[in-house]
Amino acid sequence: MAASFGTVLRQARGVRGLSAVDAARAAGISAAYLSKLENDAVKKPSPQILHQLSEALAVPYAELMRLSGYRLPDESNANGANTVSAALFANLTEDERDELLEYLAWYRARRRSSRRTRGAS
Repeated sequence: MAASFGTVLRQARGVRGLSAVDAARAAGISAAYLSKLENDAVKKPSPQILHQLSEALAVPYAELMRLSGYRLPDESNANGANTVSAALFANLTEDERDELLEYLAWYRARRRSSRRTRGAS
């Protein structure tokens, strides 16, 4: 299932290490409004707010628009998850990247092992 707009905002803020107050200040909005956005209480934030959030959280503006339900001129990239993921992890250090890759390998091996165990039962 695709992540909601609010979930993407919360994840981006977490990856950037920003508190809600700091992220809201950087985006030029109130912390209360950011909380509503992160909890998907706002159905369609304005393009201006989306642009401010894009700049503050380094998430592609087009992806925030798409997640908010706006139609984009070029819908050829129907799966924006790759773009969002790339943006969220763009500032990784080499050590962080290596740790994440090591964790991913461990996680996938564990999943394969649990599937084999269930299949043998």
